[in-house]
Formats: sequence, C-alpha cells, structure tokens
Amino acid sequence: MNRLVLSLAAAAIVSTASFGGAQAATKLKFAHVYETSEPYHKRALEAAEEIKKQTNGRYEIEVFPASSLGKESDINEGLGLGTVDIIYTGALFAGRFYGPIAISGAPFMFRDLNHWKSYAASDLFGELSEGYRKKTGHTVLALTYYGERHVTSNKPILKPEDMKNLKIRVPDAPLYRMFPEAVGANPTPIAFAEVYLALQQGVADAQENPLPTIQAKKFYEVQKHINLTGHITDALLTIVSGTRWDSMKPEDQKIFASVLKEAAAKATADIVESEQKLADWFVKEGVTVNKVDRGPFREAVVKLHNGPSATWDKATYDKLQALK
Repeated sequence: MNRLVLSLAAAAIVSTASFGGAQAATKLKFAHVYETSEPYHKRALEAAEEIKKQTNGRYEIEVFPASSLGKESDINEGLGLGTVDIIYTGALFAGRFYGPIAISGAPFMFRDLNHWKSYAASDLFGELSEGYRKKTGHTVLALTYYGERHVTSNKPILKPEDMKNLKIRVPDAPLYRMFPEAVGANPTPIAFAEVYLALQQGVADAQENPLPTIQAKKFYEVQKHINLTGHITDALLTIVSGTRWDSMKPEDQKIFASVLKEAAAKATADIVESEQKLADWFVKEGVTVNKVDRGPFREAVVKLHNGPSATWDKATYDKLQALK
C-alpha cells in the first residue's frame, strides 16, 4: 500500500514537472505596423519559429502586424512600458529617444543603396546603436532595408516647385518634415493605418513611401501618379526591449541576435528584388510612374542636413558621408 502511495506521488510529481515544463516557455510580443503580405512580416514569422527551435521552446514569439498593437509611436513607447518585447521601427521614430540614430532616416543622407549598405555594416551604426542602448536601455539587433521613399500624388511631381503647398502625409516623427518643408509642401502627420482613407477623402493630397509599401497598402488605388523622388533611403531597426534582453541568458541573446540579423538580411534582399520590378507593375495597373531629376530636390534638402532640425552632430554626419 505504501509502495502504491509512493508510486502515485512520484507520478504526480513527474506529471506536475511535465506540465510545468510545458508552461515554462517565455512568451514575447513582436509588433510592427506593416501588412501580413510584406516581407518584414514573413521574415518575422520565420525568425519566431527559428528562435523557438534553437532555444528548445524556451521562447515563443507571437508577431502582431498591421498596427494591431498600436501605431509606430505607440510600439516604441511600448518597449519601455513592457507592452511589447520586439519591434520594427524607422530610425526617425527611434530618434525621438536618441537623436543621433535618426541620421540614417534623413532625406538624401545616402548617395545610393551601396552607401546605405556600407552604413549598415559600419562601426558608426554600431556606435549609434550603443548610444541608443545607453539612452533607452533597449538593444538594436538589426537593420532592414525598407526601400527608397517616393512621392505619390494626383498630379505629376517633376520638380520641387510642383510640391509647393501640397498637403503631403508624413509619418509622425519630426524629421519626416524636412523633405516637404525644404520644397515648400505642407507636411501632414497621419498614422500609417489611416493613410489610405486620408488620401481617398482628400485629407492629404499626397504621401511618400517605397514602392513595395505603396503596393502593399494599395495607395496606388487612390493616387494617380508615382513620382520617383527617391528622397529617403529608408530602413527599419529591429529593437528588443531592455528588460527582456537583460533577462536572457548570454546563449539566448546570441540566438536572438543571429536569427534576427538573418531575418533582416533576407527581408532586405526581398525588398531590393521587389523594387526592381514594381515600376513596371504599377504601369500595368494604370498608374503613371514619373522619372524625376533628383538633383534639384537634393539641393533643396542637403543645406538643411546640419541645420536646426538635425539631431546629430557634424562629426557623426561627416563619418557617415565618408563611408564608401
């Protein structure tokens, strides 16, 4: 009888331990504002599966797309509030918390994609990421190419003068105002999830985003022209909250860093490939794609790079421009 009781007790302990093990996974929230059809979401889902696999189920990541956990400013704040654990965000949003890191999101800051790639692999990016960590406590793990941002509108935009008094939607981060203000337009901050309706209803006359985003968000349905201004070579930071990162064992930190960097590299390749094809796709959809002489737009903006709106110092600017 005693042996039976002991056997049952042992079984109960094993059962409880097994149940506890099943419940031991740490659940994380990965939030972003992009559509499920976009490479960022696809690669985030893959990363979540890979992290679960490599940590033997110690971490389970649920990815929340399309502003389902809030607009971009909300999820940035959520890192500190503990409502999200990992986010994709533009450098200009991160720049609200640590100004110098915003430099990569400023208009005409990069000469071309290769210049951006040099920055992404540079010590300068590492230094700025570390500055952000010291200021916020959060860790930047990767940089994903977002694409060249172009202006969409219902009239051709071929020269800076064509943008005078144009109500153009911009993301709600101050430095996104630099380009439109330099060419005489009226920047109108509107949350990403509300842009389609704003364009449809005439709340804004125009918006600016890379070609893959214009396709995914269907802005071409409510705008007749895509004007290839290429005014920002944009990118997304992958950031993990400081509280979550600091709670991880070093071996798990290595896994997160490796997997999320690989996801960023894959999404970057996806976007580069997509950009090369999309101009023709838009033309087939009946949209007018206007090639633009970027020189005059660049001239209007570059003089502001180290002006009162700059959140970086001249030394940081010079380092970035010196990258080959």
